[in-house]
Amino acid sequence: MMNPGSWIVRSPLRRPALAVAAVSLLAGCGRNEVKVYRVEKDHDAAPPMQQQAEMAAGHPDVGSPAKPQLSWTLPGGWEQQAPGEMRAASFSIKGKDGKQADVSVIPLGGDAGGDFANVNRWRGQVAQQPISPEELAKLAESVHVGSDPADLYDVSGQNPSSGDATRILATILHRDGTAWFFKMTGDDALVEQQKPAFIEFLKSVRFQAADTAALPPSHPPIDGMTLSPGMAGDTASSAEHPGWQVPAGWRQAPAGQFLMAKFIVGGEGGAQAAVNVSNSAGDGGGLAANVNRWRKQLGLGEMSDQDVNQSATPADIPGGNAMFVDLTGKDARTGQSARLVGAIVPQGGQTWFYKLMGDAKVVEAQKSAFTQFVQTVKY
Repeated sequence: MMNPGSWIVRSPLRRPALAVAAVSLLAGCGRNEVKVYRVEKDHDAAPPMQQQAEMAAGHPDVGSPAKPQLSWTLPGGWEQQAPGEMRAASFSIKGKDGKQADVSVIPLGGDAGGDFANVNRWRGQVAQQPISPEELAKLAESVHVGSDPADLYDVSGQNPSSGDATRILATILHRDGTAWFFKMTGDDALVEQQKPAFIEFLKSVRFQAADTAALPPSHPPIDGMTLSPGMAGDTASSAEHPGWQVPAGWRQAPAGQFLMAKFIVGGEGGAQAAVNVSNSAGDGGGLAANVNRWRKQLGLGEMSDQDVNQSATPADIPGGNAMFVDLTGKDARTGQSARLVGAIVPQGGQTWFYKLMGDAKVVEAQKSAFTQFVQTVKY
Protein backbone atom coordinates (compact mmCIF):
# COMPACT_ATOMS: atom_id res chain seq x y z
CA MET A 1 0.00 0.00 0.00
CA MET A 2 1.20 3.48 -0.80
CA ASN A 3 1.43 6.12 1.85
CA PRO A 4 -1.08 8.81 0.78
CA GLY A 5 1.04 11.48 2.39
CA SER A 6 3.78 11.37 -0.20
CA TRP A 7 4.61 9.83 -3.53
CA ILE A 8 7.20 9.69 -6.30
CA VAL A 9 5.96 9.35 -9.82
CA ARG A 10 7.72 7.98 -12.88
CA SER A 11 5.54 9.26 -15.64
CA PRO A 12 5.04 12.66 -17.33
CA LEU A 13 1.85 14.61 -16.98
CA ARG A 14 -0.09 16.68 -19.38
CA ARG A 15 0.13 20.38 -18.83
CA PRO A 16 -2.99 22.38 -18.47
CA ALA A 17 -3.75 24.65 -21.39
CA LEU A 18 -3.85 28.37 -21.01
CA ALA A 19 -5.38 30.94 -23.26
CA VAL A 20 -5.66 34.69 -23.09
CA ALA A 21 -8.18 37.40 -23.73
CA ALA A 22 -7.06 40.79 -24.93
CA VAL A 23 -7.92 43.87 -22.94
CA SER A 24 -6.92 46.63 -25.26
CA LEU A 25 -6.10 46.92 -28.95
CA LEU A 26 -4.88 49.82 -31.00
CA ALA A 27 -7.46 50.08 -33.77
CA GLY A 28 -6.30 50.20 -37.36
CA CYS A 29 -7.69 51.44 -40.64
CA GLY A 30 -6.52 48.66 -42.97
CA ARG A 31 -3.04 50.03 -43.71
CA ASN A 32 0.16 48.40 -42.52
CA GLU A 33 0.62 49.48 -38.92
CA VAL A 34 1.76 48.20 -35.55
CA LYS A 35 -0.88 46.63 -33.29
CA VAL A 36 -0.33 46.17 -29.57
CA TYR A 37 -2.51 44.32 -27.08
CA ARG A 38 -2.23 43.30 -23.46
CA VAL A 39 -3.37 39.89 -22.27
CA GLU A 40 -5.48 40.37 -19.20
CA LYS A 41 -6.62 36.88 -18.45
CA ASP A 42 -5.72 33.30 -19.37
CA HIS A 43 -8.37 30.85 -20.48
CA ASP A 44 -7.94 27.70 -22.49
CA ALA A 45 -6.74 29.00 -25.83
CA ALA A 46 -8.20 26.26 -27.95
CA PRO A 47 -11.69 26.68 -29.43
CA PRO A 48 -14.45 25.33 -27.15
CA MET A 49 -14.66 21.88 -28.77
CA GLN A 50 -10.88 21.50 -28.75
CA GLN A 51 -10.68 22.69 -25.17
CA GLN A 52 -12.21 19.52 -23.77
CA ALA A 53 -9.86 17.40 -25.82
CA GLU A 54 -6.75 19.26 -24.71
CA MET A 55 -7.50 19.52 -20.98
CA ALA A 56 -7.69 16.48 -18.74
CA ALA A 57 -11.06 15.52 -17.31
CA GLY A 58 -11.76 17.41 -14.11
CA HIS A 59 -9.06 19.99 -14.88
CA PRO A 60 -9.65 23.10 -12.76
CA ASP A 61 -10.17 26.49 -14.33
CA VAL A 62 -7.16 28.72 -14.75
CA GLY A 63 -7.10 32.11 -13.09
CA SER A 64 -4.77 35.04 -12.46
CA PRO A 65 -2.59 34.39 -15.51
CA ALA A 66 0.44 36.18 -16.79
CA LYS A 67 -0.17 39.31 -18.84
CA PRO A 68 2.20 39.33 -21.83
CA GLN A 69 2.12 42.04 -24.46
CA LEU A 70 2.51 41.52 -28.18
CA SER A 71 3.03 43.93 -31.02
CA TRP A 72 2.97 43.25 -34.75
CA THR A 73 2.75 44.85 -38.17
CA LEU A 74 -0.66 44.26 -39.74
CA PRO A 75 -0.43 43.10 -43.38
CA GLY A 76 -2.46 44.92 -46.00
CA GLY A 77 -5.92 43.47 -46.51
CA TRP A 78 -6.08 41.89 -43.05
CA GLU A 79 -8.94 43.12 -40.85
CA GLN A 80 -8.61 43.19 -37.09
CA GLN A 81 -11.33 41.26 -35.25
CA ALA A 82 -12.25 41.10 -31.58
CA PRO A 83 -10.06 38.34 -30.10
CA GLY A 84 -12.69 36.87 -27.80
CA GLU A 85 -12.02 34.59 -24.84
CA MET A 86 -10.25 31.83 -26.70
CA ARG A 87 -7.85 33.95 -28.75
CA ALA A 88 -5.14 36.44 -28.03
CA ALA A 89 -5.66 38.04 -31.45
CA SER A 90 -7.87 37.45 -34.48
CA PHE A 91 -7.91 38.64 -38.10
CA SER A 92 -10.04 38.05 -41.19
CA ILE A 93 -9.04 38.12 -44.86
CA LYS A 94 -11.48 38.46 -47.77
CA GLY A 95 -10.64 37.24 -51.26
CA LYS A 96 -12.42 37.05 -54.60
CA ASP A 97 -15.87 35.49 -55.02
CA GLY A 98 -16.58 35.59 -51.31
CA LYS A 99 -13.58 33.44 -50.37
CA GLN A 100 -12.30 33.99 -46.83
CA ALA A 101 -9.51 33.09 -44.46
CA ASP A 102 -9.22 33.36 -40.69
CA VAL A 103 -6.06 34.09 -38.68
CA SER A 104 -5.78 33.36 -34.97
CA VAL A 105 -3.12 33.74 -32.28
CA ILE A 106 -3.62 31.23 -29.47
CA PRO A 107 -1.31 30.60 -26.47
CA LEU A 108 -1.50 27.34 -24.52
CA GLY A 109 0.36 26.42 -21.36
CA GLY A 110 3.24 23.97 -21.51
CA ASP A 111 3.59 21.96 -24.71
CA ALA A 112 -0.22 21.97 -25.31
CA GLY A 113 -0.29 18.28 -26.10
CA GLY A 114 2.82 18.27 -28.28
CA ASP A 115 3.50 19.30 -31.88
CA PHE A 116 2.87 15.80 -33.24
CA ALA A 117 -0.65 15.61 -31.79
CA ASN A 118 -1.53 19.14 -32.90
CA VAL A 119 -0.34 18.65 -36.48
CA ASN A 120 -2.39 15.47 -36.79
CA ARG A 121 -5.38 17.31 -35.34
CA TRP A 122 -5.04 19.96 -38.06
CA ARG A 123 -4.69 17.26 -40.70
CA GLY A 124 -7.96 15.79 -39.49
CA GLN A 125 -9.62 19.18 -39.90
CA VAL A 126 -8.92 19.03 -43.65
CA ALA A 127 -9.71 15.30 -44.02
CA GLN A 128 -6.06 14.19 -44.23
CA GLN A 129 -4.67 11.00 -42.71
CA PRO A 130 -2.42 11.28 -39.64
CA ILE A 131 1.33 11.15 -40.07
CA SER A 132 3.98 9.29 -38.10
CA PRO A 133 6.41 11.00 -35.68
CA GLU A 134 9.20 10.40 -38.22
CA GLU A 135 7.31 12.35 -40.88
CA LEU A 136 6.73 15.37 -38.64
CA ALA A 137 10.22 16.82 -39.01
CA LYS A 138 10.07 16.44 -42.82
CA LEU A 139 6.91 18.56 -43.00
CA ALA A 140 8.12 21.39 -40.75
CA GLU A 141 9.22 24.61 -42.47
CA SER A 142 11.65 26.82 -40.56
CA VAL A 143 10.31 30.32 -39.88
CA HIS A 144 10.80 33.02 -37.24
CA VAL A 145 8.26 34.54 -34.90
CA GLY A 146 10.05 37.79 -34.19
CA SER A 147 13.60 36.65 -33.43
CA ASP A 148 12.55 33.21 -32.20
CA PRO A 149 12.85 30.16 -34.50
CA ALA A 150 9.62 28.23 -34.98
CA ASP A 151 8.07 25.54 -37.19
CA LEU A 152 5.41 26.16 -39.84
CA TYR A 153 3.12 23.40 -41.15
CA ASP A 154 1.27 23.76 -44.45
CA VAL A 155 -1.67 21.37 -44.68
CA SER A 156 -4.17 21.29 -47.57
CA GLY A 157 -7.25 19.16 -48.08
CA GLN A 158 -11.03 19.46 -47.94
CA ASN A 159 -13.52 20.87 -45.51
CA PRO A 160 -15.23 17.67 -44.25
CA SER A 161 -18.60 19.44 -44.09
CA SER A 162 -18.67 21.31 -47.41
CA GLY A 163 -16.08 19.47 -49.48
CA ASP A 164 -14.45 22.81 -50.40
CA ALA A 165 -10.69 22.92 -50.94
CA THR A 166 -9.24 24.13 -47.63
CA ARG A 167 -5.75 24.98 -46.41
CA ILE A 168 -4.18 25.51 -42.99
CA LEU A 169 -0.95 27.36 -42.26
CA ALA A 170 0.02 26.79 -38.64
CA THR A 171 3.14 27.90 -36.79
CA ILE A 172 4.11 26.60 -33.36
CA LEU A 173 6.44 28.60 -31.15
CA HIS A 174 7.57 27.25 -27.79
CA ARG A 175 8.55 30.18 -25.60
CA ASP A 176 8.87 30.59 -21.81
CA GLY A 177 6.74 27.59 -20.93
CA THR A 178 3.99 28.47 -23.42
CA ALA A 179 3.11 27.06 -26.83
CA TRP A 180 2.05 29.91 -29.16
CA PHE A 181 -0.08 28.91 -32.15
CA PHE A 182 -0.30 31.26 -35.16
CA LYS A 183 -2.82 29.76 -37.57
CA MET A 184 -4.44 30.73 -40.88
CA THR A 185 -7.38 28.66 -42.12
CA GLY A 186 -9.57 29.16 -45.18
CA ASP A 187 -9.98 28.77 -48.92
CA ASP A 188 -7.03 26.85 -50.35
CA ALA A 189 -6.09 29.35 -53.07
CA LEU A 190 -6.52 32.38 -50.80
CA VAL A 191 -4.41 30.90 -48.00
CA GLU A 192 -1.68 29.96 -50.48
CA GLN A 193 -1.73 33.52 -51.84
CA GLN A 194 -1.49 34.94 -48.31
CA LYS A 195 1.36 32.68 -47.18
CA PRO A 196 4.13 35.29 -47.82
CA ALA A 197 2.12 37.91 -45.87
CA PHE A 198 1.59 35.38 -43.06
CA ILE A 199 5.33 34.72 -42.82
CA GLU A 200 6.08 38.46 -42.77
CA PHE A 201 3.45 38.89 -40.05
CA LEU A 202 5.25 36.26 -37.96
CA LYS A 203 8.56 38.07 -38.37
CA SER A 204 7.00 41.32 -37.16
CA VAL A 205 5.72 39.88 -33.86
CA ARG A 206 7.40 41.24 -30.75
CA PHE A 207 7.03 39.87 -27.22
CA GLN A 208 7.22 42.32 -24.35
CA ALA A 209 7.57 41.89 -20.59
CA ALA A 210 4.93 39.81 -18.85
CA ASP A 211 3.61 40.00 -15.33
CA THR A 212 4.07 36.92 -13.17
CA ALA A 213 1.02 34.91 -12.29
CA ALA A 214 -0.24 32.52 -9.64
CA LEU A 215 -2.23 29.38 -10.23
CA PRO A 216 -5.46 28.82 -8.30
CA PRO A 217 -5.57 26.30 -5.41
CA SER A 218 -5.38 22.64 -6.50
CA HIS A 219 -4.28 23.61 -10.04
CA PRO A 220 -1.74 21.13 -11.44
CA PRO A 221 1.61 22.85 -11.99
CA ILE A 222 2.55 24.22 -15.41
CA ASP A 223 6.21 23.93 -16.32
CA GLY A 224 7.55 27.46 -16.61
CA MET A 225 5.91 29.25 -13.67
CA THR A 226 8.21 31.75 -11.98
CA LEU A 227 7.94 31.99 -8.22
CA SER A 228 11.16 32.18 -6.20
CA PRO A 229 14.03 30.29 -7.84
CA GLY A 230 16.96 29.18 -5.73
CA MET A 231 20.48 30.01 -6.85
CA ALA A 232 22.54 27.22 -8.35
CA GLY A 233 25.05 25.90 -5.86
CA ASP A 234 23.40 27.71 -2.96
CA THR A 235 20.84 26.58 -0.44
CA ALA A 236 17.61 28.43 -1.07
CA SER A 237 15.13 29.00 1.74
CA SER A 238 12.24 31.32 2.42
CA ALA A 239 8.62 31.18 3.45
CA GLU A 240 7.69 30.46 -0.17
CA HIS A 241 10.15 27.78 -1.20
CA PRO A 242 12.22 25.08 0.48
CA GLY A 243 15.98 24.92 0.81
CA TRP A 244 18.07 22.70 -1.43
CA GLN A 245 21.64 22.01 -2.43
CA VAL A 246 21.99 21.92 -6.21
CA PRO A 247 24.03 18.89 -7.41
CA ALA A 248 27.32 19.50 -9.15
CA GLY A 249 26.99 20.02 -12.89
CA TRP A 250 23.43 21.36 -12.77
CA ARG A 251 23.22 24.74 -14.45
CA GLN A 252 20.42 27.07 -13.43
CA ALA A 253 18.28 28.32 -16.32
CA PRO A 254 15.54 30.98 -16.52
CA ALA A 255 12.49 29.38 -14.97
CA GLY A 256 9.95 31.21 -17.11
CA GLN A 257 6.30 31.09 -16.16
CA PHE A 258 4.88 28.62 -13.64
CA LEU A 259 8.17 27.14 -12.40
CA MET A 260 9.91 27.77 -9.12
CA ALA A 261 13.26 26.69 -10.52
CA LYS A 262 14.79 25.08 -13.59
CA PHE A 263 18.17 23.46 -14.15
CA ILE A 264 19.90 22.12 -17.28
CA VAL A 265 22.15 19.07 -17.19
CA GLY A 266 24.47 18.30 -20.08
CA GLY A 267 25.83 15.01 -21.41
CA GLU A 268 28.00 13.69 -24.21
CA GLY A 269 27.59 15.06 -27.72
CA GLY A 270 25.50 18.00 -26.59
CA ALA A 271 22.73 15.81 -25.12
CA GLN A 272 20.71 17.49 -22.37
CA ALA A 273 18.03 17.00 -19.77
CA ALA A 274 16.11 19.55 -17.73
CA VAL A 275 15.04 19.56 -14.09
CA ASN A 276 11.86 21.49 -13.30
CA VAL A 277 10.60 22.35 -9.81
CA SER A 278 7.07 23.63 -9.19
CA ASN A 279 4.39 23.46 -6.53
CA SER A 280 0.65 23.74 -6.12
CA ALA A 281 -1.83 24.14 -3.29
CA GLY A 282 -3.56 21.02 -1.99
CA ASP A 283 -2.94 17.80 -3.92
CA GLY A 284 -2.22 19.63 -7.19
CA GLY A 285 -4.85 17.60 -9.03
CA GLY A 286 -3.83 14.22 -7.65
CA LEU A 287 -1.25 11.57 -8.41
CA ALA A 288 -2.98 9.93 -11.37
CA ALA A 289 -3.79 13.19 -13.18
CA ASN A 290 -0.22 14.42 -12.93
CA VAL A 291 1.36 11.11 -13.89
CA ASN A 292 -0.90 10.89 -16.94
CA ARG A 293 0.02 14.47 -17.84
CA TRP A 294 3.67 13.44 -17.81
CA ARG A 295 2.84 10.34 -19.84
CA LYS A 296 1.30 12.58 -22.51
CA GLN A 297 4.57 14.49 -22.72
CA LEU A 298 6.26 11.22 -23.69
CA GLY A 299 3.56 10.14 -26.13
CA LEU A 300 2.32 7.44 -23.76
CA GLY A 301 -1.32 6.47 -23.18
CA GLU A 302 -3.21 7.20 -19.99
CA MET A 303 -3.26 4.73 -17.10
CA SER A 304 -6.02 4.02 -14.61
CA ASP A 305 -5.73 5.34 -11.07
CA GLN A 306 -5.01 1.82 -9.86
CA ASP A 307 -2.25 1.24 -12.42
CA VAL A 308 -0.68 4.60 -11.60
CA ASN A 309 -0.65 3.75 -7.89
CA GLN A 310 0.97 0.40 -8.61
CA SER A 311 3.61 1.85 -10.92
CA ALA A 312 4.68 4.67 -8.59
CA THR A 313 7.44 3.98 -6.10
CA PRO A 314 7.06 5.40 -2.55
CA ALA A 315 10.11 6.74 -0.76
CA ASP A 316 10.73 8.26 2.65
CA ILE A 317 11.90 11.86 2.84
CA PRO A 318 12.53 14.08 5.87
CA GLY A 319 9.15 14.95 7.32
CA GLY A 320 7.06 12.71 5.07
CA ASN A 321 6.95 10.57 1.96
CA ALA A 322 7.24 10.96 -1.79
CA MET A 323 6.17 9.10 -4.90
CA PHE A 324 8.59 8.54 -7.81
CA VAL A 325 7.87 7.49 -11.38
CA ASP A 326 10.23 6.54 -14.21
CA LEU A 327 8.94 6.75 -17.79
CA THR A 328 10.46 6.19 -21.23
CA GLY A 329 8.95 7.26 -24.55
CA LYS A 330 9.28 9.98 -27.18
CA ASP A 331 9.24 13.71 -26.51
CA ALA A 332 5.86 14.81 -27.88
CA ARG A 333 7.37 18.09 -29.08
CA THR A 334 10.32 16.67 -31.01
CA GLY A 335 9.51 13.01 -31.62
CA GLN A 336 12.93 12.10 -30.16
CA SER A 337 13.43 9.33 -27.60
CA ALA A 338 13.27 10.65 -24.06
CA ARG A 339 13.05 9.56 -20.46
CA LEU A 340 11.36 11.18 -17.49
CA VAL A 341 11.90 10.68 -13.78
CA GLY A 342 9.34 12.52 -11.67
CA ALA A 343 8.71 12.99 -7.97
CA ILE A 344 5.58 14.23 -6.22
CA VAL A 345 5.93 15.37 -2.63
CA PRO A 346 3.01 16.49 -0.41
CA GLN A 347 4.18 18.94 2.24
CA GLY A 348 2.26 21.29 4.54
CA GLY A 349 -0.94 21.63 2.52
CA GLN A 350 0.98 21.89 -0.76
CA THR A 351 2.32 19.45 -3.33
CA TRP A 352 5.79 19.78 -4.83
CA PHE A 353 6.60 18.48 -8.30
CA TYR A 354 10.12 17.59 -9.44
CA LYS A 355 10.76 16.44 -13.00
CA LEU A 356 13.96 15.28 -14.72
CA MET A 357 13.33 14.85 -18.46
CA GLY A 358 15.44 14.66 -21.59
CA ASP A 359 18.01 12.44 -23.27
CA ALA A 360 17.73 8.92 -21.84
CA LYS A 361 21.46 8.55 -21.17
CA VAL A 362 21.65 11.90 -19.39
CA VAL A 363 18.60 11.05 -17.29
CA GLU A 364 20.09 7.67 -16.35
CA ALA A 365 23.37 9.31 -15.32
CA GLN A 366 21.56 11.96 -13.27
CA LYS A 367 18.84 9.80 -11.71
CA SER A 368 20.76 9.20 -8.48
CA ALA A 369 21.62 12.91 -8.07
CA PHE A 370 18.00 13.83 -8.84
CA THR A 371 16.64 11.37 -6.27
CA GLN A 372 19.06 12.65 -3.63
CA PHE A 373 18.13 16.24 -4.49
CA VAL A 374 14.45 15.48 -3.85
CA GLN A 375 15.12 13.53 -0.66
CA THR A 376 17.28 16.25 0.90
CA VAL A 377 15.06 19.27 0.18
CA LYS A 378 14.22 21.10 3.43
CA TYR A 379 10.65 22.40 3.53
